[in-house]
Amino acid sequence: MMLVISIVMGIVPLLGIAWTIVTGTVTTVDGLFMSLILLTLSAVFFLNAFWELRDRGALAFLDKKKVAAEAAPRVTTNVTPKVMPKPTANVPPAKQDSQPKESEG
Repeated sequence: MMLVISIVMGIVPLLGIAWTIVTGTVTTVDGLFMSLILLTLSAVFFLNAFWELRDRGALAFLDKKKVAAEAAPRVTTNVTPKVMPKPTANVPPAKQDSQPKESEG
């Protein structure tokens, strides 16, 4: 029911825009802003209808990427990662002072 109401309420503002065009008031500032407001109202109701259709699953054909990805066969390969050996260099340990340095102050 909400879907039908949203579609009807989306068409009514478009009829208002047609009325402003027929009467010739679309060329005035008032007619321009009336048309913009009516277009916004129409867009809101049609967006609500779109969301309602999407939630019901009626627009599943629009998700071509998702459907194609699910239909494609999955290929798995057994790849073993190369493990790099740890470098073993002969590095002498760092020398530490036996007495701590006095701080200047």
